[in-house]
Amino acid sequence: MKKESVLAGFKAFLMRGNVVDLAVAVVIGAAFTNIVNSVVKGIISPVVGAVGTQSLDGYKSCLKAPCGIGANGQPTGVEILWGSVLNAALTFVITAAVVYFLMVLPMAKYLARQEARRKAREGVQELVEITELEVLKEIRDELVAQRAGGGSGPVGSRDGF
Repeated sequence: MKKESVLAGFKAFLMRGNVVDLAVAVVIGAAFTNIVNSVVKGIISPVVGAVGTQSLDGYKSCLKAPCGIGANGQPTGVEILWGSVLNAALTFVITAAVVYFLMVLPMAKYLARQEARRKAREGVQELVEITELEVLKEIRDELVAQRAGGGSGPVGSRDGF
């Protein structure tokens, strides 16, 4: 009996919307990562390489001399590998720019257009409702005025025929 309730709870946990949405987001994110990496490696990096250098990983500074490889094959000195840090930072900025300009910005514009269309439809419907409400109020006021006036109008007159 206890096993069924644990399994039922686990099934309910898996079927909740946020878990399923998260799983879909991870799969889509992994697929999108390949697209972004391809754009960065295939288009952006060659353009940056044409302007500057193709790899920044080789840039370093020696903090404690002598830097290099000793006779025993071990590195000597203390090297600061600032080129690899700069390369990682540039890769991050370029990747963020690709994601923003190719996905986020167009999607935001699309959603804004959809929202504007929805609001325009609601505005027209609200205008029609307000207009109908105004007409009904005018009819009510006219009927009240006719009743109070003792049958001065065609609707309120009972002695007209």
